[in-house]
Amino acid sequence: MGTPTPPPVTTPADSGPGGRPFKLPESVLVVIHTAALDVLLIRRTGGDGHWQSVTGSKDHGDEPFEATAVREVAEETGIDARGPGCELTDWFLENLYDIWPQWLHRYAPGVARNRERVFGLRVPSGTPVVLNPREHDDFCWLPWRDAADRCFSASNAEACLLLPRYLGGATGSSVQHPADPDTPG
Repeated sequence: MGTPTPPPVTTPADSGPGGRPFKLPESVLVVIHTAALDVLLIRRTGGDGHWQSVTGSKDHGDEPFEATAVREVAEETGIDARGPGCELTDWFLENLYDIWPQWLHRYAPGVARNRERVFGLRVPSGTPVVLNPREHDDFCWLPWRDAADRCFSASNAEACLLLPRYLGGATGSSVQHPADPDTPG
């Protein structure tokens, strides 16, 4: 993990096959966890058995990474990252990786790399999860080391292993919201 040079960014007005907008090569990875360091993993649909944390691309070039993280968490798990007891933390870590060849058609011509910003989201134990069945078909809560072992993505596994370092916003920028009962007075 490091701070790479950002890839070129397209705008939603650019369109790909079928007239759909190209995906932007800027995304988030959100490690959802409890204070006890149990990590939520979700399994991608399609029978490949890939377990992962929440991921997703920006909707438009000027969408802040935090807004992307909040939106993707809600879309993929039904969890409100701004809800009571939740704490979203920007780890200020970014991954730069090659887009898998089978997914290149979703991006503008010439785009082959993606920049991914890493966040942590602490949630209360017992937080309900409601999956988007078009994207994921199962979920589990695992201790952080076991979660790292199950992740199909090396960068996702590494993020799970870094979790103890970022617990409680000790590093990075913690985004607390007024409804959070743990917010200091």
